[in-house]
Amino acid sequence: MLRQQPPNRLSRMNTTTKATRVIRDEIRAAGLRATLGRVATLKLLREADSPVTHSFVADGLGDLGIDKATVFRNLNDMTDAGLLRRTELGDHVYRFEEIRPGESREKAHPHFLCTVCGTISCVGNVTLTDGSLRESNKVGEIVEILLRGRCNDCKS
Repeated sequence: MLRQQPPNRLSRMNTTTKATRVIRDEIRAAGLRATLGRVATLKLLREADSPVTHSFVADGLGDLGIDKATVFRNLNDMTDAGLLRRTELGDHVYRFEEIRPGESREKAHPHFLCTVCGTISCVGNVTLTDGSLRESNKVGEIVEILLRGRCNDCKS
């Protein structure tokens, strides 16, 4: 099982903050109701530094009284609406992250998975060379890049 950092507990949802209003507007623009659970979920995912599991989100929102089934529905609804991306890194566990500005729903940024401790990190600025793209296009379309290896803490 992959290790994750414990969730940061969300402070009480301040419904008047600009960030909360922006999140509500984005959820509504995606065609969903901006419920407390959805707003809190998107806020938690924006604070995360890597894709997180359903369990991680449920633990992080437990203080707000949001049950695991509601968290699961909200994650899937927001994924279907194009706010989140669901990824599976080879261990049959779905992880969720927000779709960053400028990213499309179909194409994800790369991730690094430590094969020793299970830490997952988002990696930016990794692109395939033109030659790699030509070769991969012969087989199909690349929608995600996953790098595996030992993180800096585990390689020593």
